[in-house]
Parts: sequence; C-alpha cells; structure tokens
Amino acid sequence: MIVTTASGWCQTRPMPLDYANRFPSLTFDEPADHVLRITLDGPGLNAVDAAVHRELAEVWNVVDRDPDTRAVLLQGAGRAFSAGGSFDLLEEMIEDYVGRTRVLREARDLVFNVIDCSKPIVSAIHGPAVGAGLVAALLADVSVAARTAKIIDGHTRLGVAAGDHAAVCWPLLCGMAKAKYYLLTCEPLSGEEAERIGLVSICVDDDVVHDRALEIARQLAGGSQSAIRWTKHALNNWFRDHSSIFDASWGLEFYGFAGPDAAEGLASHQEKRAPRFTGPTSE
Repeated sequence: MIVTTASGWCQTRPMPLDYANRFPSLTFDEPADHVLRITLDGPGLNAVDAAVHRELAEVWNVVDRDPDTRAVLLQGAGRAFSAGGSFDLLEEMIEDYVGRTRVLREARDLVFNVIDCSKPIVSAIHGPAVGAGLVAALLADVSVAARTAKIIDGHTRLGVAAGDHAAVCWPLLCGMAKAKYYLLTCEPLSGEEAERIGLVSICVDDDVVHDRALEIARQLAGGSQSAIRWTKHALNNWFRDHSSIFDASWGLEFYGFAGPDAAEGLASHQEKRAPRFTGPTSE
C-alpha cells in the first residue's frame, strides 16, 4: 500500500492484520500514522449487500485487537456514504427465514461491536447515508457530516420498525421529539440540519468533509490512548444501559420483515412508486 507522508514522499506500509484478505468487501488504507481508514466502495452508491453487512459487523472486533490502530476513519467512496441495504439483501430478509435470522444477528453485532470497540471511530458522511452504513456512521464517536449530506432512516418507509441503532441512539443524540419525527416520517436530514439538532458532531462544507474527519482521526491517534479509550467506554454506557430498548426495536424490525408491508415496501422502492401498505393494523 502506498501512503503519502506529510513531507510529500510516498512510502509503502504493510496492512496491519491483513484486513484486505479478511474483509474483501471493504477497502482499507492508512492515511496517517496509526489511523485505519475503512471505505465503503461498491455498486449502487455503496449499497450494503450480504457480504458487506457481515464484514461491517465483524471488522470492529479485529480493529479492537489491532495493536497498530489507534483511531479509525469510516467513509464512503464516490457520491455517497452508503445507500443502505441492497435489494438482494432485503429480498433475502423478507423471503428466507435462515437469511433473516443471520442478518438479525449481524445487525445486533454491528451496533454492539461499534459501541464496544475500544478505538475511537470517526465517520465522514457525504451524499446519501442510509441503512447499515448509517448505523456505523451515527454510532461513531465523532461524526463529521457534509453540509449537503442526505441522512435518512428509511425503516418505516420500507414497512418495518425503526430498529438497528435508531431507537437507542437517536433520542440520546437529538431528543425524543426530533427522533420520533424523523424515524416515523423518514424525512431526510441535511448535514446542516443534523448538526443543528445534535444528531452529528459537526457539519462542514462538502469539499472538506474527508479532510476534516481525517484531521480529527489523526488528533485522536496522537492523544493519550488510555484516556481516550476509557472515556469512550464510560460514555458508551449510555447505550449499554439502554440496550433493552435496542433489543425491542431490533426484534420488532425483523418480525416485520416477515410481514406483507415489508414486501410491499421493497416492491415500491424497486418500482419507484409510493407504497400501498395493507398489513394488519392491530398489535
């Protein structure tokens, strides 16, 4: 791997723990000393397929044990952070019990593996940010959003409960009133609005979002590692203490994937039309 140093010279730095072989659907490099950059780079505006979903859930355990990594930068390539779950992945979750059960476990692992990873994580959010990618972006310790980023939690538009991170994370970040509004309506937020309500850490101009996020990751990598990691651990007890809320939303979301509204929600996305939900209204 070629890395450009501060002096402008290029040097080759071996990948720690051979991330590329263990997680071939993600892209890795080291843009600064002890900073691991993970890039979502795939078709459909970095849509999350089955392989990416599994790897995005599992990679944080390896990062946690990596002695060479002190901070992580998570970003998307091209015009988006991530457009969310691929149609193929959603179809599997709707139609196949075994597949749905596997993704259910991965969805839980993604949330808690990000929370429990001892290394500070910085996300750089630009363009559309939806689904599993958004989970990691908003649970990151520092989230840097481009001014025109388009953040959407689209669960109810798909016909399932807002599970993943949303029920446990959004009320803590932006308050219950704003969380309910955006999670129930699926209205998009710009990076500017997300910063205003406290959903992300900071908002910057689009052309500097990746540079600013890298600057923060470099700063965290150069700080007191014990102090930073213990502070993260203590603060993330807010999430751990509310894990029963996550478990309820997560279970209800995946229960919904077996129902008629999820099938109609996916079909409406594929056919680019408004959904016509007909699922039962009683609980």
